[in-house]
Amino acid sequence: MGRVTTATTGVLRVLARRDLEQALAVLDRDPVGHCFVASRVQGSGLDTWRLGGELWGWAEDGVLTSLMYLGANLIPVETTSDSRLAFADRLRRIGRRCSSIVGRADEVALLWQMLAPGWGPAREVRASQPLLMMESDSLVAPDRGVRRVREDEIDILIPACVSMFTDEVGVSPLAGGAGDAYRARIAELVRQGRAFARIEDGRVIVKAEIGAVSQGVCQVQGVWVAPEFRGRGIGAPGMSAIVAIARREVAPVVSLYVNDYNTLARRVYDRVGFRDAGEFATVLF
Repeated sequence: MGRVTTATTGVLRVLARRDLEQALAVLDRDPVGHCFVASRVQGSGLDTWRLGGELWGWAEDGVLTSLMYLGANLIPVETTSDSRLAFADRLRRIGRRCSSIVGRADEVALLWQMLAPGWGPAREVRASQPLLMMESDSLVAPDRGVRRVREDEIDILIPACVSMFTDEVGVSPLAGGAGDAYRARIAELVRQGRAFARIEDGRVIVKAEIGAVSQGVCQVQGVWVAPEFRGRGIGAPGMSAIVAIARREVAPVVSLYVNDYNTLARRVYDRVGFRDAGEFATVLF
């Protein structure tokens, strides 16, 4: 994609390694909200193959002001009315390639309004997903049985991951022949020391993974308690343990986002000590 210039002074282009410093400066405006994209940018140095997609930039008077990550997820970053117009126009032209749009709720809502006529209908729109964070350990006593998952336990962990994903997203991550790729992703998290669980008698009781790590912030995903153990007070101690390990060994700030209607999970996170850091939204296809 070449440069796209609008009637304003703005220019839209695919970013490359030479843009790394400016891209990181945009991401640093909201370290918690932009954790996922920052983790990809920092880990890849804006090398497209390692980035897992493309990063578009919107520059005004030569200075980057907004970004758009295009991978399996489409993620707007610090978009403005002008940059959203330009991004949406280009996205309509190339067609939908992502399985979801996710990010700050206001930006996702406005972007989706522009894309819906050509990209719709969505399978589901989750308009309110509280973004939460912790900068200290929990006052809830941690579950000492929660630990890093070992590589020889990947086959024990995967059914729990599949169950959580299916419950959360509404489709199995193994659908459409994606089983090998999904297993590889979970195995990668285990090898990186970013999968945590309490495992007893060959089954997962509670688990979560760290899906993204950027400078000073990590994002927890896949929080799950085995159905037969729900309602027994296991979630809060398990989450407390994961927060403590993550803050000590991964990043000092731990974040996650949750569906607003998941009242049970929200009570657990409140008890653990998470505080509000804004609001996300997700459009699922």
